[in-house]
Amino acid sequence: LGLGWATVGMVFAVVGATFFGTLWLGRKLGLQGDQPLLIATGYSICGASAIGAVSEASDSDERDVATSVALVTLCGTLAIAVLPLLQHPLGLSDAEFGRWAGASVHDVGQVVATAQTAGSAALGDAVLVKLMRVAMLAPLVAAVALSVRARARTRTDAPAGEGRPGAAPRRPPLVPLFVAGFLAMVALRSTGVLPGAAIDIAGHAQELLLAAALFGLGSAVHLPTLARTGGRVAALGLCSWVVIGGVSYAGVLLTA
Repeated sequence: LGLGWATVGMVFAVVGATFFGTLWLGRKLGLQGDQPLLIATGYSICGASAIGAVSEASDSDERDVATSVALVTLCGTLAIAVLPLLQHPLGLSDAEFGRWAGASVHDVGQVVATAQTAGSAALGDAVLVKLMRVAMLAPLVAAVALSVRARARTRTDAPAGEGRPGAAPRRPPLVPLFVAGFLAMVALRSTGVLPGAAIDIAGHAQELLLAAALFGLGSAVHLPTLARTGGRVAALGLCSWVVIGGVSYAGVLLTA
């Protein structure tokens, strides 16, 4: 609430522009399967976690998932090195840089690694803005799951002989469990009932888990897999990166 409704609106605009822009461009580039959907989700919301959640709801091909995760993780990792170099040339204060990192970098761990280079003020704003994007994963996954369920009902209602007789349609979860847990922890922390000792322990656990997450993200990047996908996937990733970086920078300037 302290960030203001203008910042909330900025996050909605960034997510919407990146998601629909990437999805449209991916279709125009002729990418097959769920790759445009998965890349659009990963870039606009929260990287590999979002891709994993949407792929579960859409029952995506594992090769599409692996390629999308590799691409979004590589770009997010590059952002850790590139964005801090642009803070002063772009004239951003520490707090503004934090909001830009939170609105444009993909995974939460990558946001933390990027924003902490500008200090605690940048890190605080970056995490808040980033978690707004993460919360938007719940309605997106619900929409994808409902679409899959509708298609499954259509196949089930097909004439006899089409599809597997008696096969129950797969019903993906409307909301991933980790998103529900995240929202529950936000509500619990906001009540103020947690003692300081519990917050301190959680802080230490957070540092260890973020370190493990960053290690895992780095080890998940398989460059040969990316190389085999050709230039179209790389072009989509680059364009999506430019879109989210540009839209979020404009949003930060407008809401400063």
